[in-house]
Formats: sequence, structure tokens, C-alpha cells
Amino acid sequence: MILPALFFYLFAGVCVASAVMVIVSRNPVHSVLYLILAFVNASGLFVLMGAEFLAMILIVVYVGAVAVLFLFVIMMLDVDFIELREGFIQYLPVGVVIGGIFLFELLLTVAAWVINPNVSKTITAPIPANVPNTEALGLVLYTKYVHYFQLSGMVLLVAMIGAIVLTLRHKASVKRQDINVQNARTPDMAMAMRKVAPGQGLSDADAAEWVK
Repeated sequence: MILPALFFYLFAGVCVASAVMVIVSRNPVHSVLYLILAFVNASGLFVLMGAEFLAMILIVVYVGAVAVLFLFVIMMLDVDFIELREGFIQYLPVGVVIGGIFLFELLLTVAAWVINPNVSKTITAPIPANVPNTEALGLVLYTKYVHYFQLSGMVLLVAMIGAIVLTLRHKASVKRQDINVQNARTPDMAMAMRKVAPGQGLSDADAAEWVK
């Protein structure tokens, strides 16, 4: 009983400290790295609770995709965060008021939260006791809720295609491939015979034609 408690305090302490460092770090790259550390420790807490599927999803989805993508976006865009933080003091009182309201609502929810004794009766299909929770979740997801699962996948696919279409920009200076032109190429179009005099080579005037 002592060992799980030690791991719980270790994961929880590092997770809270990493979350604080995400906010107070001046370098956005360091903030993302602390965010990844917080996700890893949160997945450790899920493992202690026996929810290995949630721990795996937290590592694969958030650490492997969201956080790393966010890190690459910050490094590629080179955003000037110093300029973005210039109005921090101006909006600090409004932020404190909103944060106080959220904290009051959170404390009110935690203080008045109780477990409904009828929760177990609302489960229509009981989870088998002889299978892991990952397998039990898959049995429920791909049988009873398979249509909702496929519908959510279609929604995400449409959202991804829409994001690509909205951000796609065609530039005249960028060379693009045309599959119809490539399929219509003939040997006469692909190569040309030139008689080059010994010791002279190709002239600069022929460069455009050779590239074509």
C-alpha cells in the first residue's frame, strides 16, 4: 500500500509542478516541453487507477501528436511572444476576476459533489469482469456504439479536409506537377539532340531550353 501511495505523490507532484512551469516559463519551447512532462505524469496517474487505455491515449494522442505539433509550429513560425505579452498588465484585473469566479465555481462543485447511488443501475451492458478495461471498451465501442464511432470519424475527416482547403494557397512562383501533362509526354518532348562543338560546351542561351 505504501508503494502505490509513493508513486501517486511522485506523479501528482511532478504533474502539478510541470503545469505551473507551463504558465510561468518565458520561453514557449520550454512551456511545451513542460506540457509534455505533465502529460506523461498524468498518464502515470491513470495507470495507477487501472485505466491503461486512457494512459496510452494520453501518450499517443496528446504527447505524440498535439504537443509535438504545437512545438514544431512554435519553432517554425518564430512568434514574437514578447510583443504579445505587452498588454498583460492592462488585462490583469479582468483576468483575476474571471479566474476568481472559476475558482469559486470549482470549489462549489467539489464541495457539493456526491456519488449518485443509482449510477450503477444506469449501465445497460455490464462490463465483463474477466477482461481488461481496454478490451471491454473495445467490445462496447465496436458493437453497440459502432455507428457513433464511425460518424465521429467522418466528422473529424471533414474537419481535416476543411482545414486543408481553407489554408491552401496557390502561388504562381511555386512549380506544381500536372499529372495530365506528365502522362502526355513523348520522347520528343522529353529529350533533344544537340551537336556540341569540341571544347565549347553549352552556352547560357541554351539553358532555358535545356531546363524546359
